[in-house]
Amino acid sequence: MFEDGRELSYGQWQKIALSRAFFKDAPYIVLDEPTSAMDPIAEAQLFERFARLAAGKTTLMVSHRLGSCRFADLILVLRDGRLVEQGTHDELMSDGGEYARMYATQAKWYAKTNDPRPLEPSSQR
Repeated sequence: MFEDGRELSYGQWQKIALSRAFFKDAPYIVLDEPTSAMDPIAEAQLFERFARLAAGKTTLMVSHRLGSCRFADLILVLRDGRLVEQGTHDELMSDGGEYARMYATQAKWYAKTNDPRPLEPSSQR
């Protein structure tokens, strides 16, 4: 795209798109996998600023990285295009349903264990 220059990474493009969304100061923000191309450090930095930037706005965020859902006021869990659960992170984890199973499956990659099986939602290895 840039003749005799460097192309931005997908993560850099995502940062630009997010900056534009917040700069526009619209009352609604829709984000679809906003950090999918960011490294973990950049993603953490973004979410540290996110609450402040999104204050007073309605935000809809689609994400398969469930760690980013923890700060949401309301989480909607869809399966096959249907709403199967809704609640806060703590409520959904306590319920032990679909969200808790998916969260535990992702969490196993960060847990200190030699057991390759997915962690159960209530498991504390």
